[in-house]
Amino acid sequence: MSANSKMSIAVHVLAWMALDRLDEETIATSQRIAESVNTNPVVIRRCLMELRDAGIVHGKRGAKAGWTLAREPEAITLRDVYGAVEGNGLFALHRTPPNEACPVGFGIRPALSSVYARLDDAVRDELAAVSIADVLRDVRAERRVAG
Repeated sequence: MSANSKMSIAVHVLAWMALDRLDEETIATSQRIAESVNTNPVVIRRCLMELRDAGIVHGKRGAKAGWTLAREPEAITLRDVYGAVEGNGLFALHRTPPNEACPVGFGIRPALSSVYARLDDAVRDELAAVSIADVLRDVRAERRVAG
């Protein structure tokens, strides 16, 4: 199994939009963002739709079409982003219920559910401490160090 990169893509998209916000003339488009992420614009549009549905971004049609942040970058936490694109948590139980007659199958779901709930709470708490503005600040600092 590979790791899900939806969260990383969404944070990249939002950091790009926060950077665009510094230049009031620039409009974030899925094409421009896709070039930065190095992916297909369709992937970016799907991500933007999830972020829009969560109230994190706004889309504009027509002349000067594009995307903008719905809130200040300081007010968008990684927890908000996680909730928008990941939704269900880090871990999930298998879709098919285990064999209830098995001594392990009988109790595995409640045992794992408890652990997974605590892990998900801890992850959400950590993500709540970081904003898109923090990520953009760190990205820009990396650029200065590398430059």
